[in-house]
Amino acid sequence: MSEQGLLHSQEKMREAGVHPIAIDVFTRFYGMLEQNVDAIIHERDVEPLTDVMSLGEVFAEHAGDSIDPSALAKTAVIKLNGGLGTSMGMQQAKSLLPVRGSSTFLDIIAQQVLHAREQYGVQLPLVFMNSFRTEQDTLSALEAYPGLATPGVPLSMLQNQEPKILSDSLEPLSFPANPELEWCPPGHGDLYTVLQTSGVLDALEERGIEILSISNADNLGAYPSPAIASWFEASGAPFVAEVVRRTPADRKGGHIVVRDGHLVLRETAQINAEDEAQASDISRHRYFNANNLWIRVSALREVLNKHQGVLPLPLIRNNKTADPSDSDTPSVVQLECAMGAAIELFPGAGALEIDRSRFLPVKTTNDLLLVRSDVYELSEQFHLVVRGEEPLITLDPDYFALIEEFEGRFPHGVPAIRGAQGLDVTGPWRFGAGVSVRGRAQLVNQTEHEQQVPDGAVVTENGLNAE
Repeated sequence: MSEQGLLHSQEKMREAGVHPIAIDVFTRFYGMLEQNVDAIIHERDVEPLTDVMSLGEVFAEHAGDSIDPSALAKTAVIKLNGGLGTSMGMQQAKSLLPVRGSSTFLDIIAQQVLHAREQYGVQLPLVFMNSFRTEQDTLSALEAYPGLATPGVPLSMLQNQEPKILSDSLEPLSFPANPELEWCPPGHGDLYTVLQTSGVLDALEERGIEILSISNADNLGAYPSPAIASWFEASGAPFVAEVVRRTPADRKGGHIVVRDGHLVLRETAQINAEDEAQASDISRHRYFNANNLWIRVSALREVLNKHQGVLPLPLIRNNKTADPSDSDTPSVVQLECAMGAAIELFPGAGALEIDRSRFLPVKTTNDLLLVRSDVYELSEQFHLVVRGEEPLITLDPDYFALIEEFEGRFPHGVPAIRGAQGLDVTGPWRFGAGVSVRGRAQLVNQTEHEQQVPDGAVVTENGLNAE
C-alpha cells in the first residue's frame, strides 16, 4: 500500500515539474515515514553546548570606526520567505505586514541591504526563498526597489513543493475542492536543495560570493553585519549558527547540543518524554537556535557533493488536516526538515551567542505588537534598535490572534509600552488613541461584550487609570 503511495507521489511531483533531486529528497523522507524512523535525540547521548563566542566579543574584535568590509563584500543575504502567516489568519506572505508605520518586513529588509551596500561599498546580493504561495506577492512588492536585484543573480528562488500524504494510507492527498491544498512546502531545510537546483549557488559563486548569511524574513534583527562576516571568515568555521541565551520563556524549542564532538540541533519533537525535564533546564542547555546561519559556500559544495544533493537531515513529521482551517478535512502528514539541522554535517561547525537585538521573530500578534511599539526605534541603517527592556505581551488569543481582529482592536496603533514590564489582556478590548502602559499591566474582561480603552488612558496592574 505505501509502496504504491510513494510511486503515486513521485509521479505527481514529476508531472508538476519538481526537480529530480527534490524528488529524491522526498523519497528519502517518505521511506523514513513508512519505517517510522525514530529521530529522538536522547539526553544520555548528548552534552550541553558551552564553548560559545559572544556577539560582544565579535564587535570588540571586528567592529568600530575602521570596520573592514572585505568579508561582507564576499557575502550574500538569503531570506526565507515562504510563510503565509496562517497562524495569524493571513492568506499572503507574512512579510507584507506593516511593522513600522507603513513599512513592511520586505521594505525594511530591502532598505537594510541597500543601505549596507552604500555604506560599505559592497555588492551584497539579496535572494529570497519564496514558496509557490508567496512568490508573486513578494516580487510585486519588491518592484518598488528597482536597484535591489544584483545583475546575474535572481532576486527569488522558488521553494520546492511536495504532496501532502494521507495519514492512514500514505497515498498523496487528492482534494478536488481546492487542488492547491494538495501541496505543501518541505520546510526550510529545502534551502540546500533549492540553492543547487535553481542555479542560485552557481550564480553567487560566479560573482565571487564565499559566505551565505541566512535568516527568516520575519526576523528584522538579522541585518547584514560586516563584523560578524569578518569574524566568520577569520574563524575558518564552515558553518555557524547564531544562538540566544534561553530564559524561562524559552524552555521549549530547538536548541543546540553536542553529540560525539559535533554540534547538533535538537528540535522539540526530537526530545524523549523522559528527557523533557533535563532538556528544558535552561541552566543545563543554555542556548536555543535563532535560525540565523552563516555558511561557507565551499563547505556547502563539499557537503552537497558528498551526499549527491540529498542531505541526510532528520525528518520532521508535521501532522495537519488537508485544509488547515477545517478540522473535518482528512488528516495528512507533511514531510519537512529544518535547515539548522545541517549543522551536524559540517565538521568544525560553531555557534555564536547573540543578544535579542538579532532575534526579533514575529510568529504571533504578541510579537507584532512589540515590534510596532515604542520599545523599538528604526535607525538610519534601518536596524530595529531596542530602547530598554522588552515587556512580556500576552494578548487573549480568542480575540487578538488573527491579524484582522488585531488591527480592529488597535485602530489607532499600539499603545506606548516602553518602560512597562508587561501587558496581559483577557477578553475583548478595543484600544483608543494615545494609550500607555505602566508596570505589569493587565486588562480583564470576562464578558463577550467588547470594552473600550479610552483615548489617553493609562493601563496598570490595577487595570484602567484615567489620566
